[in-house]
Amino acid sequence: MTSAASWVLGVDSGGSGLRVALAPAAGAGGRHRSLASRVPVRTGAAGIDAGHLMEQLAPMARELIEGAGGGAVAAVAVGAAGMATLGDDLRERLPAALHEAFAVRRIALAADAVTAYAGALGQRPGAVVAGGTGLISLGTDLETWRRADGWGHLLGDCGGGAWIGRAGLDAAMRAYDGRRGGSPALLACAEAAFDGPMNELPGKLYPRTDRPAVLASFAPEVARCAPHDQVAAGILRDAARHIAEAAVAVSPGGTECEVALTGGLFKMGAPLLVPLEDELAAQLPAARAVVADGDPLDGAVVLARALADGSLRLPHDGRMLHLP
Repeated sequence: MTSAASWVLGVDSGGSGLRVALAPAAGAGGRHRSLASRVPVRTGAAGIDAGHLMEQLAPMARELIEGAGGGAVAAVAVGAAGMATLGDDLRERLPAALHEAFAVRRIALAADAVTAYAGALGQRPGAVVAGGTGLISLGTDLETWRRADGWGHLLGDCGGGAWIGRAGLDAAMRAYDGRRGGSPALLACAEAAFDGPMNELPGKLYPRTDRPAVLASFAPEVARCAPHDQVAAGILRDAARHIAEAAVAVSPGGTECEVALTGGLFKMGAPLLVPLEDELAAQLPAARAVVADGDPLDGAVVLARALADGSLRLPHDGRMLHLP
């Protein structure tokens, strides 16, 4: 008789929804199959809502397992945006819910920065900068975690998409007003992107609850203008400096510290990456830039597999990486 297949589940919960991946518990291959929901997990007074996460996760996971021919779940790793500060409800209720649903005891609850790290570098020491709408940097020497930024668009996320977009719109407003430091090119892009003159933009932007995403939506326009506009190019040079500073702050040091960049921000290409390479060379000369192995969902699978076979090396604590 053939024994039942053994699987691991990797989960990535973020602002754009929930993703679930199924992978064999043994081996080093990638995902077997994955599913996604575009409904973000709710956040309430107790933080990220464990019940709402399970409402989405359980049926998707069962569909994946049934589609793979059945089998047992050896381990589950959940990466969630806001886990470090908003994860109390997940830590309190999710382990029991997962055990009840899948009879699984090996469970990891991680900040999304940790799954981004594991997806990019696996379980090697180094530093990872995850950039999208926001920006956070995480590093480890495999003893402790070091974090820099990720404080949101009002207090930080320096060099991230919302930061770049806001700086670009500031330059557009300066050009509209006739103030020094303005960019006519960015003004034209902003009026086209937001369908109207700049004096109407505050009324369109301030009532929005998704202001960081709206600001970040203008960042690609800054990159498009950069090759022929000095103001736009200067914004990206400043962003590169901030990103490199975040990498330096979390670097574990050593003669060959690996630094990986992950996230949609770095799809801007040369207008951002060229000055960033220069900044990393100047600020962190011992760094060796590497291509990220995978994304945060891949990182959740890495964590789940390491739990399943007892090989987890990344440091765990009550906030960044919690093992119930």
